[in-house]
Amino acid sequence: MIDPNNLTKRYYKIGEVAKIFNVATSLIRYWENEFPQLKPLKNSSGVRRYLKEDVLLIGHIYELVKIKGYKLDGAKKALKDKSILKQIKDTSPEMTNLKRLKSEMIDIRDGLKILKAKVSGLQKDNQPKGE
Repeated sequence: MIDPNNLTKRYYKIGEVAKIFNVATSLIRYWENEFPQLKPLKNSSGVRRYLKEDVLLIGHIYELVKIKGYKLDGAKKALKDKSILKQIKDTSPEMTNLKRLKSEMIDIRDGLKILKAKVSGLQKDNQPKGE
């Protein structure tokens, strides 16, 4: 199993991930098609960028398929156990940061709605009477 503390980069390219697990990049792309939970980000050029949680998920898939000898269907069933995915998602620093950013963005959105209403009210108050 891969140690999450060894994953220090923000993003990993597919070649880097393949090297971590000593597998071909084609296998990782294949797993992306087989495991819907595995959805790396892609930049504007289509280059895959794997977050720490993606690499940890690949580590779980690798362990199930390559080490424990699960067939793909068995590995899929094992990964449907929400506790594994929840553990990966909830503990990764990226997820914690994303949750914080989402909360901040919601606060900003709500603040903008209030400002918009106030500006709209001021504009109505400043319109000349009789128009």
